Amino acid sequence: MEVIHKIGRRKTAVARVYVASGKGNITINKKDMAAYFPTAPLQYKVNQPLTMTNNEGNFDITVNVYGGGATGQAEAIRLALSRAMCEVDAENRSILKPEGLLTRDPRMVERKKFGQKKARKKYQFSKR
Repeated sequence: MEVIHKIGRRKTAVARVYVASGKGNITINKKDMAAYFPTAPLQYKVNQPLTMTNNEGNFDITVNVYGGGATGQAEAIRLALSRAMCEVDAENRSILKPEGLLTRDPRMVERKKFGQKKARKKYQFSKR
């Protein structure tokens, strides 16, 4: 099997995932996944496409991710892995699609407007 390369995005995080056949090692930015994402919910998010398609331990996964925070990066990796699992086997699409793992979440931070404190918050109004 050749290496499958997919990209996932979430907020400002961009993840490039390289999937090759192997023993199930997941390396994120040259670190082990447990070292990069120490909390269980983030590890669960990254592993979700693999567990749903029964592919844990079948592939060696290398990830380059930058931008955003920890949750955004984990969800970007999840999207890229879901796309890769669909390329591995077309039947995986019917498993991942109903769970919403193939949908790119379009929500981004709203820009700050001039004359205001933040995107929607205004400066305090003084009548007198």
